[in-house]
Amino acid sequence: MSTETLKAFNLNTNTMSANLKAEDKTFYDRTLIHMAKPNLIHGQFGQKRDIPKNGGSSIEFRKFTPLGKATTPLTEGVTPDGQNLDVSTITATVHQYGGYVTISDNLDVTGVDPMITETLGLISDQAAQTIDTVERDILVGGTNVQYADGSVEARESLTAEHKMTVDVLKRAVRTLKMNNTPKISGYYIAIMHPSVAYDLMADPDWIDAQKYTSANVNKIYFGEIGEIAGVKVIESTEAKIWKEGDLSVYGTLIFGKDAYGITDIEGGGLTTIVKALGSAGTGDPLNQRSTVGWKAYHTAEILVEPYMVRVETASSFNDDEN
Repeated sequence: MSTETLKAFNLNTNTMSANLKAEDKTFYDRTLIHMAKPNLIHGQFGQKRDIPKNGGSSIEFRKFTPLGKATTPLTEGVTPDGQNLDVSTITATVHQYGGYVTISDNLDVTGVDPMITETLGLISDQAAQTIDTVERDILVGGTNVQYADGSVEARESLTAEHKMTVDVLKRAVRTLKMNNTPKISGYYIAIMHPSVAYDLMADPDWIDAQKYTSANVNKIYFGEIGEIAGVKVIESTEAKIWKEGDLSVYGTLIFGKDAYGITDIEGGGLTTIVKALGSAGTGDPLNQRSTVGWKAYHTAEILVEPYMVRVETASSFNDDEN
């Protein structure tokens, strides 16, 4: 093990200190968040709320009712009646998730790679996939559903021919527009499975992300592969798949700004826990085990149902349910 690695772990000979220095803990937390972020596909578009310290297990999102039109002409010198803000709150329960791996003293001492740093990559993937799936499962529970091009009215009526097309996408966009759904930086967003994106990318109007990244690099989201019909397409293998008999049914989420909210990962929702060799006391009498883990407090909540459409289609493929 390298000198740099020994310093990072606060090692003394072959034994890790029972307590990590504060700066080491901060480094590991930031490393975990940095590594996990590219896999947090659903979370990057939600309205974010910090998790308050000692704030209990619930979190509140605010929802504002749009103001009505003010079509009555003003009279000179007369102050019109104002309008009251209609604010409602949506309360979501935060749940705790986590996992860890054990590193033996033999592996730690003889391993060629820095074990904790390498392990962080593995647990960050687990953390990100867990959090992303939690968010996804909540969001696909929305009530605003479109089955393919609208020619069928239920999931069980879909067939292998009901694939994602530009027309299907445009119909969902129309629904959002009719509901006055605000856009995100000028676009609506679609999160879809690669098998669904495969069908959509065959359309001649498809614009691959690499064609506009150089000119608009700051607008590229994690997972963004292209755009069409005023929609930025985000690809994710975590997009929901159901099995309807032998048919795989894919859920694509198409939405605008403030459609849903999530707890903020950087607000205290994701932490790294490193237990050094010897920190277990009599539970590890020969100082044989250290552990690297993660813990997250997280939830998501649909805030405005009309601002999100779940489009269910088949695809050219037939992937397993997830």
